[in-house]
Amino acid sequence: MTRGRIRARLRLSHLYTFACTRPEATEEGPHSIEGPGYSRLVHCNQPLMHKKKPFKYRSNYISTTKYNFFTFLPKALYEQFHRVANLYFLAAAIVSVTPLSPFSAVSMIAPLVFVVGLSMAKEALEDWRRFMQDIKVNSRKVKFHKGEGVFDYKSWKKLQVGDVVKVEKDQFFPADLLLLSSSYEDGICYVETMNLDGETNLKVKRALEVTLPLDEDASFKNFTGKIKCEDPNPSLYTFIGNFEYDHEVYALDPSQILLRDSKLRNTAFVYGVVIFTGHDSKVMQNATKSPSKRSRIERKMDYIIYVLFSLLLVISLVSSIGFAVKTKFDMPDWWYLQPQNTDDYYDPRKPVLSGVTHLITALMLYGYLIPISLYVSIEVVKVLQATFINQDIQMYDEETGNPAQARTSNLNEELGQVDTILSDKTGTLTCNQMDFLKCSIAGTAYGMSSSEVELAAAQQMASDLEDQDVERSTDFRQKGKQQEIELETVVIPKDEMVHKSPIKGFSFEDSRVMEGNWLNEPNADVIMLFFRILAICHTAVPELNEETGNYKYESESPDEAAFLVAAREFGFEFCKRTQSSVFVRERYSASGKTIDREFKLLNMLEFTSKRKRMTVIVRDEDGQILVLCKGADSIIFDRLSKNGRLYEEDTTRHLNEYGEAGLRTLALAYKRLGEFEYSAWNNEFQEAKTTIGADRDLMLENIAEMMEKDLILVGATAVEDKLQKGVPQCIDKLAQAGLKIWVLTGDKVETAINIGYACSLLRQGMKQICITEISSDAKEVVKENILLQITNASQMIKLERDPHAAFALIIDGKTLAYALEDDVKQQFLVLAVQCAPVICCRVSPKQKALVTRLVKEGTGKTTLAIGDGANDVGMIKEADIGVGISGVEGMQAVMASDFSIAQFRFLERLLVVHGHWCYKRIAQMVIMRDCLHFSFSCTLSAWSTSNSVPLRPSGLLFLLQEYSIWPHPFLL
Repeated sequence: MTRGRIRARLRLSHLYTFACTRPEATEEGPHSIEGPGYSRLVHCNQPLMHKKKPFKYRSNYISTTKYNFFTFLPKALYEQFHRVANLYFLAAAIVSVTPLSPFSAVSMIAPLVFVVGLSMAKEALEDWRRFMQDIKVNSRKVKFHKGEGVFDYKSWKKLQVGDVVKVEKDQFFPADLLLLSSSYEDGICYVETMNLDGETNLKVKRALEVTLPLDEDASFKNFTGKIKCEDPNPSLYTFIGNFEYDHEVYALDPSQILLRDSKLRNTAFVYGVVIFTGHDSKVMQNATKSPSKRSRIERKMDYIIYVLFSLLLVISLVSSIGFAVKTKFDMPDWWYLQPQNTDDYYDPRKPVLSGVTHLITALMLYGYLIPISLYVSIEVVKVLQATFINQDIQMYDEETGNPAQARTSNLNEELGQVDTILSDKTGTLTCNQMDFLKCSIAGTAYGMSSSEVELAAAQQMASDLEDQDVERSTDFRQKGKQQEIELETVVIPKDEMVHKSPIKGFSFEDSRVMEGNWLNEPNADVIMLFFRILAICHTAVPELNEETGNYKYESESPDEAAFLVAAREFGFEFCKRTQSSVFVRERYSASGKTIDREFKLLNMLEFTSKRKRMTVIVRDEDGQILVLCKGADSIIFDRLSKNGRLYEEDTTRHLNEYGEAGLRTLALAYKRLGEFEYSAWNNEFQEAKTTIGADRDLMLENIAEMMEKDLILVGATAVEDKLQKGVPQCIDKLAQAGLKIWVLTGDKVETAINIGYACSLLRQGMKQICITEISSDAKEVVKENILLQITNASQMIKLERDPHAAFALIIDGKTLAYALEDDVKQQFLVLAVQCAPVICCRVSPKQKALVTRLVKEGTGKTTLAIGDGANDVGMIKEADIGVGISGVEGMQAVMASDFSIAQFRFLERLLVVHGHWCYKRIAQMVIMRDCLHFSFSCTLSAWSTSNSVPLRPSGLLFLLQEYSIWPHPFLL
């Protein structure tokens, strides 16, 4: 077992100097924690003290089940008697024990018990699976301090508040912990939070300097302390507390908190003390129960039961009135019934009472009109279908080992009735894996590979030429084919068709800069600087693979990892990071030898969504101070010096071309500093950094702005977010079958449009309607303009003479905020449903949920939402059917979903094969009911005919023929 820290590693004070959210605890006073919401007191390394009042904190046992041993019976019965038919038969069963019943009590009670029991058994089975998953989580082992400096293993569920635990590399944190120390000298650690927020990038956490000596098991022998902090709450990104240790009080912030279900990465071990356990932890505070969803068939059955019950009531009323009249006027003449000796139920002197009692008897006698057995049949079909989905080998993803899973069997038949699909983009349509594809250096474009957007455009143009060739005469066909070949040759380089790079994250191909050939280029010095910026300007950590000898990079974003892989392939390999230096191994130099260069890391100004750039200040081996910056092109171009715009025009042209190709771009720039200039700036920076007060963050930003100006443009990068396998074909088939597809993404408009072309969502010739926000300070003016745009677009669609014309609606998040307001959303929805695809860009998670609700409630048709991250949870829960992608973005989307699949392309099979199988089988059972259920059968079968599956007949036949399952008997 590794003991002690990893020496000569990262010193946080050097690496994270611009972290406004990471103030040094030794320089800040404690928080003023008083009043409600700040009452939690934790005695570190003294868990037994929390078993006494007034503490009594929750255990670390978690449960995600819907029921437990005591609540199952009442809750399950409550769920079952939501069904109208069950309520009717419950009343009938109660009456069956009275003399009014025409049947024996057993004949009425037994069917009800069987039906309700079967449904409850299904609920119990599904909840049992959740229970077994909880057992698996609660039984995980973690090391804890049991006393005298000795650590032993304990299951998660037995952890208590105040326990000191030791978590090792690639393990999950068992509870919310305060980080005390780590294997790194500066007490930092790298944490993967994808189970919390859906992000795969690593977060950096750091311990207080005062607890850094607690670096070995034995050092906890006499360790004690107190933590006073906020009460349990669901906020993942905030924490307020104080830590009392050695008679001093230190402020705590989120950078010291390790949250449950996040994973330790790139760090040998960490020590931490438990603050929140079980359902008090932030991840469990964020866990919300999925809404109870009922299928349309089930709701329609309830409606039909109301109709049939009304019919039954009318029949029984007529019968009871007739019986009352007959009893009063005719029964006295029936001497053989001895009316003078009868009981009250058949007394000619009490005809009203006789009529009422006969009404109850008639309701039971004619009760066969209510089809209780149909519920049983449908439940059996649903359970079997859920089993088929779980065991479908054609929806098993070999790469990740994830099968499809029906997390609920209540909505199986809904899959066959989907009208609108609302999908996330990143991680759902795309892989969230960046490939370095092209770059622009010193005004010259490099990279011959084609993006998927370019390939899709080439295929579409080639297809158009082929269609024209069919219509032309034989003399012109050969010419058309030659044109097609020439087109493909232009768009798709020959080298690319022959060779595909097997390197993950690197699909770049250009012999001018590969294998050291860049040394022969006219601007070799600028190219070298470009590669050095890629290798130095980042926060990644290298991890050597001993088997292959290559480095794997753990970074805060997939873009950074792609840049480092590219730099390595170009001959500038980032191989080591120490507490104050970055080491780069340069394979190609003027001398022809491999050289290991050390760059002293002086300061780092981190990338944030507000800044949209990242800067490092380094000193090279010659003593020259360099400012290396990368960021959004608009941000970098605004900060260029007059002498630094030499390549701006050419680079701008290349950036536009990369954007049209669906690539993500960043601009790279630099400048040189003199010693005096840097020293003066650094003094101001350190002074602002140590300032305590509300102006601290603003001062840091202003001083960073002073450094990040007068830059010299070097070039730009272009990386591609690859589409998932089979996405274009899946979307194409679903669109042909008549389904409407909406894409809700946080990307900018240009990127979303280009991805739309790549995945066949947008097609050549499709007319695009872009709703944008005008620049105005008056909100009412902006809203009126947006409403005018929507009205004009709707009018344009109505006046379109071409019956085959297709329209696509594109709207961004700011404009969508106005479009979702009460007085505009109906007009927006009317326009949207007239368009084939709808693309919403720059949308927030809340807007995703609001759009889903608008489509579901506004159209009244079945909606399906599919996503992979925590930001998609609201959308998944809001839709009629929620589908989660069990990929690399964590499990929150899957846990909130009704069905889970490994890749988007499996959605086609889930809807077509499984959805229609279940839907058709249920409709078949309804139609083939026995004569006693004839009325019900006709009603439901008529409904299923008039409200047929929204897959148009031609599209349905097309898809069924694709799967070779037409015309099977069960679909007839």
